[in-house]
Amino acid sequence: MLQWLLLLLVDITLPTNFLYFNFSYMSLCIIQLEDLLFSLSIITERVRKYQCKIMDAEEFRKHGKEMIDFIADHVEGIQQQPIVPNVKPGFLITKLPSRAPTEPESIEKITNDVEQLIIPGMTNWQHPNFHAYFPAGNSYPSILGELMESALGCIGFSWAAAPSCTELEIVVMDWLGKAIGLPEDFLHCSGKGGGVLQGSASESVLVSMLAARHRAFKTHRLSSSTRLVAYCSTLAHSCVEKAASLCNVRLRQLEPDADFGLSGETLRQAIEKDIHDNLIPFFVCATLGTTSICSFDNLPSISDALSSLKGTSETPLNIWLHVDSAYAGNAFICPEFQHLLLDGIEEVDSLEFNANKWLLTNFDCGCMWVRDRLHLEDCLSVDPLYLKHDHQHLTADFRNWGIPLSRRFRSLKLWFVIRRFGLTGLQKHIREQVRLAKKFTKLLQKDTRFEQIGKTRMGLVSFKLKGENELSERLLGVINNSGQLFMVPAKVKQNYVIRFCVCSTSTTNSDIEQAWNVISYHADHVLADEIIEMTLWPGELSPADLATNSFLFPCKDNSRGDEHESVPDLIRSRSTVGQPFRRPFRRYSTSELSHRLLSRSLSSAACLQSLTPTSNTPHKTSQLRLDTILNSLKKERPF
Repeated sequence: MLQWLLLLLVDITLPTNFLYFNFSYMSLCIIQLEDLLFSLSIITERVRKYQCKIMDAEEFRKHGKEMIDFIADHVEGIQQQPIVPNVKPGFLITKLPSRAPTEPESIEKITNDVEQLIIPGMTNWQHPNFHAYFPAGNSYPSILGELMESALGCIGFSWAAAPSCTELEIVVMDWLGKAIGLPEDFLHCSGKGGGVLQGSASESVLVSMLAARHRAFKTHRLSSSTRLVAYCSTLAHSCVEKAASLCNVRLRQLEPDADFGLSGETLRQAIEKDIHDNLIPFFVCATLGTTSICSFDNLPSISDALSSLKGTSETPLNIWLHVDSAYAGNAFICPEFQHLLLDGIEEVDSLEFNANKWLLTNFDCGCMWVRDRLHLEDCLSVDPLYLKHDHQHLTADFRNWGIPLSRRFRSLKLWFVIRRFGLTGLQKHIREQVRLAKKFTKLLQKDTRFEQIGKTRMGLVSFKLKGENELSERLLGVINNSGQLFMVPAKVKQNYVIRFCVCSTSTTNSDIEQAWNVISYHADHVLADEIIEMTLWPGELSPADLATNSFLFPCKDNSRGDEHESVPDLIRSRSTVGQPFRRPFRRYSTSELSHRLLSRSLSSAACLQSLTPTSNTPHKTSQLRLDTILNSLKKERPF
């Protein structure tokens, strides 16, 4: 192009050579035009290829149908997948490129990578043998609702931004509020309170504490939060502790009673002490269905305690009572469970549960209700000009009911679920999982080696092996490592407990029986290994020991310098190396030894014959008898 301009300049300045330069000029113009057309053709081809790679409506229809089939096949075949993936941190990072692709990629390639790379690294929460944490709600109607929500693509921070998004949330939250029997004060139709969908129960707890803190600042004319105190049980969810940290307030974690629930009397004493110390109680979180054992704080007595304390100070206390029922609250749609919430609701200011736990709705869908919406709006409202609209005083703007401005159309999937299943279908689902949990409880209670911690009220059963915590910890480890079940532990009053929660919608009676067989089988091994880890020669027995027909076995602990003969390699190989025991000696009665070894198909006679001492001094059991014991212990009980 520069040459073309130079020739044009020459053509103008040298008219005597007009014909020659004009000819040259025309030739170069043709050449430049050809180059330009060639460049345009390349650009056009690239644009055409790029447009072909962008998904249009027809391609979306094609791949959308394929994706629905893929999802349905995955859900229906979940039993063939492992419960927990056999991967280590970094497994996926090393398989994916370190930079984003510069060119578009096909949906087929992306879907193939999902199948080959993503799914093998998934913990399958919908597996019938997944019994950890709490349920992760899922159902086909909810998936369709999520799909529709994504297609509509709205950001529902205000009525003006998304009128249908706002009003459907109002309707659905009133539906659920009425279904669980809430007083009218908590409903939008009352004009005073109402419900809102938050991201999670943790978010609801934080929002409630922020509103309570704001109210306390106004009531007590505070400029600092250093005197404010919140209260909960030691079994309350960790989100309460996190909320207190974010709000920069003190938190009293109070000990529960014998039924593992916080009592009103314990709370009252703590509040009175703090008032005496010139502190300001402002927030109480009562838990209905704790994470560890699904225990329930005593809501009626807590409400009574707070009611009686209102007039005990010169300045009104106005303590905010929030009810955290993230899991169990879903069951309140069943009339037989509603008394757990409604008895004592008189003093409640806010409550929540996660529909994405137990109401067949995908995460995220945290349902929160408040008795007086003004407390939320006073605390959380910001009103710049670009967010204002003409109708903001006539309806709810949910941006003022929570922390984020941008909000998803969460109510759509919940609307799909409620309409497709109906309340009767959701109640049936809750009752079935409670029934399965009670079936598991009956199997547990028949085995005297175990003890249940707490009661079975919902779909969670917490239990442990009798004896030291290490036994239950070891049992859970071998079960999870086997890949047959997946459970998680909790700590309750110094007890290491194993949580068994009915989580999957596909779990059946046979799955519960199979789960118990797995637990019982591995308990046999753990208890048998515990006996093997003891030296199989009794120590010196006194006449009193012989009279009580019991045996004192020293633990295998070389640091003690025992003079007993060393354990044969055959037994040592089955021992857990380097794990000292809390008690250097453990006493077993003949009946207990008989019971423990009988559980591994070893006869009582063989057990006692192999272990009964012949004198008051240690003696070595014959190799034949050791082989008999070990071979019996190695037998596996068929499921």
